[in-house]
Amino acid sequence: MTTEQQHPFSSADYVFMSEAIRLAEKGLYTTSPNPRVGCVIVKNGEIIGRGWHEKAGLPHAEINALKQAATEVKGSTVYVTLEPCCHHGRTPPCTDALINAGIAKLIIAMQDPNPLVAGKGIQQLRTAGIEVQYGLLEAQANQLNIGFVSRMVRQQPWIRVKIAASLDGKIALANGKSQWITGEAARTDVHRLRARSCAILTGINTIKHDDPELSVRHVQTTRQPLRVILDNRLEITANAKVLQKTSSLIFTTLQDSEKIQSLTEKGAQVIVLPSPTGKLDLAEVMSKLAEFELNEILVEAGSTLNGALIESQLVDEIIIYCAPILLGNSAQSMLNLPELTSLAQKWKLEITEIGKVGCDIKITAKLV
Repeated sequence: MTTEQQHPFSSADYVFMSEAIRLAEKGLYTTSPNPRVGCVIVKNGEIIGRGWHEKAGLPHAEINALKQAATEVKGSTVYVTLEPCCHHGRTPPCTDALINAGIAKLIIAMQDPNPLVAGKGIQQLRTAGIEVQYGLLEAQANQLNIGFVSRMVRQQPWIRVKIAASLDGKIALANGKSQWITGEAARTDVHRLRARSCAILTGINTIKHDDPELSVRHVQTTRQPLRVILDNRLEITANAKVLQKTSSLIFTTLQDSEKIQSLTEKGAQVIVLPSPTGKLDLAEVMSKLAEFELNEILVEAGSTLNGALIESQLVDEIIIYCAPILLGNSAQSMLNLPELTSLAQKWKLEITEIGKVGCDIKITAKLV
């Protein structure tokens, strides 16, 4: 995706695109597997229509804005956070609707990374005589759809690892007890992360030790994320909390027809990935998750799986909720990584955000 720079944008353009970004954020918890998109229609310096995409299969942002427009759209300028689609998917192409509406100009935040669109929508609109510019607030639009972009460009979801740790980097006592290291505000913030994620991923050890639900409970949402469990030897039991409510996906290396049948009856889908080592190929798991059209994955696991994902270079972002407590040397560390013999081997991170959530510190970092 290349930013267009030959046309400077006005201060009014920034204001209107900022409103489109704000509208796109309304779909943060609901649009998966589609991108989050907002749109405003402007005529004579005033917004006459607003729209945002709510859910796959429902009208896109541009269509909603056109329907909501209070006056004649012809000759207007449209601001949209993502290049309009030009193909028949779950809904008809938005380019046709914009052309038929007679708009004069279109300003786009970012090009669509989907190969079915990727510049073709822009070309189609320009061919129809509509002036098109793009690249306005591109970084903000890209961040809003970081998982969708990752899946389209890399054929892999955006992987976030969430860790709740003490100030000395511990996630549980030696006996495994970890509830609760962080405060209530941090735990509520985690539910916001869950709500925006397409799936929550964990390992069988976390299921056995904590028996978590891995559901969204403390924020309002109409959609629960898929639960993904990595279980090499199919040790999960049918009464595990994670299997009691919404759908689950279990990855295993074990072809046990009887156990698979019992889990299927509980509503889980079991995928067998044969492995000579008896361990799941984590890169293959992530590729499969992309095939399921999952954009953002939140990992809530223990130090072993967290470390294995980082060692496999599959983690994009680490979010650490750091509590102002100390748990001591015998407590469990946040990451199980191999011993380094040289500082040159260190894992490099770029801290992108630091803030306080209740009494805890939230650190967001990307792996370099």
